[in-house]
Parts: sequence; structure tokens; C-alpha cells
Amino acid sequence: MSTESPERKHRRGRRRNDRSHICHGNQWTTGSMAEEKLSFEQAFTFNQLSTKKFTFQQDPEISRLLMKWSMLGRITTQAFNFDQSFQPYRSNDFAWNFFQDPCVKNNLKVLDSSGSWTLLGRDITHVNVEVVPCTKVSVDIFDPIYSNGILRPSGHIVKCYHEVCPDFDELRMLLLEEDSDNYHIISPSDRQEFLFRLFKHMVLGGELCQYEDVIEPYTETVKLMYKDLVSVQKDPHTKEISVVTTILKVSAHDHGGLCYPCATDNEQTFAYLCIDPFKRHVYVLYHSFGIGDFSGN
Repeated sequence: MSTESPERKHRRGRRRNDRSHICHGNQWTTGSMAEEKLSFEQAFTFNQLSTKKFTFQQDPEISRLLMKWSMLGRITTQAFNFDQSFQPYRSNDFAWNFFQDPCVKNNLKVLDSSGSWTLLGRDITHVNVEVVPCTKVSVDIFDPIYSNGILRPSGHIVKCYHEVCPDFDELRMLLLEEDSDNYHIISPSDRQEFLFRLFKHMVLGGELCQYEDVIEPYTETVKLMYKDLVSVQKDPHTKEISVVTTILKVSAHDHGGLCYPCATDNEQTFAYLCIDPFKRHVYVLYHSFGIGDFSGN
């Protein structure tokens, strides 16, 4: 029979009662008491990788498409490195430390209400964290779209009737309407995958999105983005390729309420942290829904 001193029991009780991470399914809310770390779990600190280039942001054709989809000038990707070993079980700690870090506060870009880029530069009181499944190493997830009457043999997207939107198509019906004939062809688990989320974000676009008539611009853009943001490794014994990146969808609050990625909630306003545990890099994919840049500048 073990004995425990009153002081040790008191400390153990405090740790249990002071837990600052509340989990709802796979979504976490991280509060200010996350700063109290156990001695063997050091806080993550960050530095900006200002010279990191992302292929999809350098591609003139993708810039043209983002302009057409009303996302140009409202979507950006930034890179930071971090100093501690990352394990997925520390995802909520990681996100909390990220938004508390002085380098992040002074460099993380955010669009203000006027549509101008500014820096976060504020004290964050809590962070919402959703762990996003990211397991795909091929684009097979899109195969059902090619064989269920959504596309013509030419790759053109089939138009369809919609009660609210006069110019609608079967692809957006698949993405948005749960009672549509084709909604079930993409499994619930595949819909949660980061690759499929990227695809959906690109298809739906910004406030004045001009939709594509064919599917290839969407799939080609998403493949390039995914390759930029997600790292894989090959098992030396089985030769199988697997994803090593952890994806976190995040939002943050200050004393006034929701402030990041935007003060207004919208499905097309998003921020993802893409964490490479081996390089110790984190890539931030950010978009704020609105009217994009149509000047091309």
C-alpha cells in the first residue's frame, strides 16, 4: 500500500483541476493556463522563415486562377520553424504556444476589416484547435467525381438546377447539398481529409468567385498546394509512403472575441497550421473570405 504526502496530493489535485484544454470530439479549446507547463514539456518557440517560397504562390497560372476565384490578395502562406520536438498529442500546446510567441505576433499576417494586410500583434486569450486528418498520398480521393454523372467525358462539369443559385453545377451540389443524389459518393471520413478540404475551398472560392467549367484547374491547383504544405516519408522496409505532417485548423480569440483568422466566422475563412515534425517547420495557410484582387498586381 503506497502513501502520499498531503502536499503531493494537493499538487496532483491542482494539476488535474487546472487543466486548460477542453476537448470536443477532435476539437480543442486552449485557455491561458496552458502557460503552466510540466518541467519536461517545454514551450515551443518560433522564428519566421521569411525566405521560404511556396511553389503554388510563385506560379503565374495559379495566381490567375486565384484572381478568377476571388481569392487573390486574400490568401497567403507563411513559414516558421520551432525549437522543440513535436508529437501529435501536443497539438493543442503547440497551437497555444504559437499564438503566444512574440515572433508570431509580430509577423503573422491577417486581413483587417478594410481588406488590408496587417499583423496579429495582440494578446490571445484562447485558441480553438481542430485536428484535421491528413493521410492521402495520392489523388484517388477524387475518383468518384469522375464516374457519377458529375462530369462529362471531356471533364466539363455538368450544370444543374438549384432553387437559390441560378448558375449551379453538380460539383458544388456534391460539396454543399447533403440531400443531393451524389453527396454520399465521398465518404464522411474522406470529406474530413485535408486534401478534400483544400479542394472544396478552391471550388467555392471567394465572394465574387467565377466558377470553372472544367475540373482540372481545381485538381491541379490543389495537388500543387498539397505538395507544398504536406511532407511524406517512405518506410525503408515496406517501401510504403505515408504522411508525416500534422494539420491543425485554428482560430483565436482576444479579449474582444474572435480575431483570427477573422472576426467574422465563415466556412471560406480559414487558417491551417501544417506541422512537419522532422524539419521542425510549420506552414500557415490563411484565407479570409471576401472580394479578391482583380487587378493582378
